[in-house]
Amino acid sequence: MTRVLVAGAGKSSTYLIEYLLLCAQRHKWEIVVADGSEQAIMEKLGHHPNGRAAAIDITNDKERRPLVQEADMVVSLMPPHLHYLLAKDCLDFGKNLITASYVSPEMKSLDAAAKEKNLLFMCEMGLDPGIDHMTASQIIHSIQKVRGSLCCFKSYCGGLVAPADDDNPWHYKFSWNPRNVLTAGMAGAEFLQRKKPVQLDYKNLFDPKKKVKINGLGNLGYYPNRDSLHYLDLYQTHDTNTFMRATLRYPDFICGWRALIDLGLTELDDNLPAFKNATEWLAYKSNFENGNAAGLRQHVAQKLGEQADGKIMNLLAWLGIFDAEPLSGQATNSSSALEEILLRKWELGPDEKDMVVMAHEMEYEQGGQRHHMTSTMILEGEGGNRSAMAKTVGLPMAILTELMLNQKISNLPTGVCVPTMPAVYKPVLKRLEHHGIVFKDSVV
Repeated sequence: MTRVLVAGAGKSSTYLIEYLLLCAQRHKWEIVVADGSEQAIMEKLGHHPNGRAAAIDITNDKERRPLVQEADMVVSLMPPHLHYLLAKDCLDFGKNLITASYVSPEMKSLDAAAKEKNLLFMCEMGLDPGIDHMTASQIIHSIQKVRGSLCCFKSYCGGLVAPADDDNPWHYKFSWNPRNVLTAGMAGAEFLQRKKPVQLDYKNLFDPKKKVKINGLGNLGYYPNRDSLHYLDLYQTHDTNTFMRATLRYPDFICGWRALIDLGLTELDDNLPAFKNATEWLAYKSNFENGNAAGLRQHVAQKLGEQADGKIMNLLAWLGIFDAEPLSGQATNSSSALEEILLRKWELGPDEKDMVVMAHEMEYEQGGQRHHMTSTMILEGEGGNRSAMAKTVGLPMAILTELMLNQKISNLPTGVCVPTMPAVYKPVLKRLEHHGIVFKDSVV
């Protein structure tokens, strides 16, 4: 019996496991789901006859390695640093691996060994990274086929809240790992602008002036994402003048987050004393001694160079930091204290829906004429575990798993890869369209 090991039963696994269980019924497979929480596994598997639960500690070799050894394919939704453990097992036992995470240096170091064993370790096979690579590569390759020359490439993606459930001034609720949201951008970003590499530190990523128009949604804010220059080679776009990958947020979020950075409320290494509430924490961070909440608000406004009753201060006030929003006293740094607050304030309710937005903007020259192309996808979730984020992260991995196990892909690459090759993106994108993940293109 063909056996698929899925490592991880968190929020992003719903559609992945559901899709694979449907495949298992048709093809007589077994889907083994491994996670530290048996409850999380059973919520995804139910009592499906083709599913098997494996409640294990993924870091325990004796529990993990036998599951990899008996599998025909390994799909990992574990935290990024744990993919390496599974990848080493896959090398030992000769198994292919699919993940949704960025290629880490540790994973990249296995490239030669994977090629030697004729194995594929497909990384960045989710939403962003993942669907962005596939759709961008498809467009770039189509431009190159008609002898077009790419001048400008900008790619944007964001997990947001659906308009009907957008009821807070930050216009944001968590639809994926909150810790990742809080640490996003901390390493800064690098991209190409008018032929020149640009490097931005954490604070300067969040520029309220940076906006992009998304058809159907209006102007959204954005901040550059990680090292875009790394993808010039992968996308084969060395001649382009501008190349940037970015994360989408609403403009008010960008303004508010920059204020949080300016106040030091996102710091990871400030070794906080124990605080009972956010007002004590904010007073400590802003060097405010004595006085009431109104005095603290005025003090913070002056520190930021803002009006005490202006938009930025109202965004901060909504978080409750001027009104003694409770803290557990367990946070050891400001980022953890902020996470406590945001988990309450930005919780996506059980009946509320998220929204995924992805957009590519490209300019290219062909036959002496310059063209501007946009390609946009907007997808709303169904509520609960059936989020747009889970769908767009999980389905690409599930579809590639099915295609590989059924030998539906010719010229399958080997080594540590990301999905920029036609042999992978063409069949996967075609299947995604059947599930409502569709891009609308415009060329002028």
